[in-house]
Amino acid sequence: MIRAAKQDTVKVHYTGRLDDGTIFDQSPEDRPLHFIIGRQEVIAGFDEAVTGMYQGESKTVTIPCEQAYGKSQPELLEQIERSLVGDDVELQIGGQLEITNHDGSAFRVMVRALTDDLVTLDANHPLAGKDLTFDITLLEVKKAQTA
Repeated sequence: MIRAAKQDTVKVHYTGRLDDGTIFDQSPEDRPLHFIIGRQEVIAGFDEAVTGMYQGESKTVTIPCEQAYGKSQPELLEQIERSLVGDDVELQIGGQLEITNHDGSAFRVMVRALTDDLVTLDANHPLAGKDLTFDITLLEVKKAQTA
């Protein structure tokens, strides 16, 4: 049996769930996820979970937030005047806005709270602070080339 190790290219099907059972992501049936173990192409806990699995094996693993998207960082929450957001922008709690930095780079923030005067924006990853449970099936392992 072929066992997945660091630097191997793997193909997996997965379903990711939150503690309440909500599915937040899953690989399409016709497009499994391909990645190279150890190259930081997926979250650390997922990489670690697949390492050592055998081709054809399935398992369920819970990844703590520290090995996923990290803990939610309060310093990434910011309140701004509602007037700073254009009148043409429809705001709703849970909605996302794209913010452009002074250097021209863009990033997304989530609207966490709204009042008549203030908007609370959250630049944390939407899954920060959450433990994630994955059902993983390792479909294929291509061994790394040795020199």
